[in-house]
Amino acid sequence: MLKNFVKLASAAAITAMVFAIPAQAESDKSELLHDANRVVNHMRHDPAFSQAKDMLGGARAIYIVPKLVKGGFIFGAEGGDGVLLRRTGRGWSTPKFYGMGSASFGLQAGLEQAELVFIINSDRALRGIESGNFKLGANAGVTVVTLSGGAEGATTARGGDIVVWTSATGAYGGLTFNGSVISPDKDENAVPATGPEAQELRKNLASL
Repeated sequence: MLKNFVKLASAAAITAMVFAIPAQAESDKSELLHDANRVVNHMRHDPAFSQAKDMLGGARAIYIVPKLVKGGFIFGAEGGDGVLLRRTGRGWSTPKFYGMGSASFGLQAGLEQAELVFIINSDRALRGIESGNFKLGANAGVTVVTLSGGAEGATTARGGDIVVWTSATGAYGGLTFNGSVISPDKDENAVPATGPEAQELRKNLASL
């Protein structure tokens, strides 16, 4: 009887894990979408971004990384999870999930975390990212510009295939991205993100 009980208990535990993994994945997606929405709110009130709102109006897509963490991966590398939304005729598409990692993003001394927004202005940059394992700085003809504060910075950034905004204080000129890789999360993208968090993010972006 004890053996049977152990078998039943093991089967129950395995079954619980099978159902728990998708539930955890959905929870992670919801949290990431919620955090991305928070970043959009921060963009709304940042003077450095206000000069570049017209860039977003003409952008092909936007990639939001709510938490770029220093030491987030093994061997002290840095990275974070993000969401990509394409511009559509009616606003913004269903979010897709992409991870970003690098040996070093050139974070300034003492800076452990930052919010990033990639304004993707060209089709070639968007195609590169969507094709998978897109390496910044390694793609010929794709320019990446970090948005600095003030109108001058916005004007300089206007010609970039990708323009990067960050909310990290004092870090506008201190972030470098060459060698950073953006890759799709196939597991997260297997099921479309159509829940309330995704809808709220699309609505918030459309209102900028």
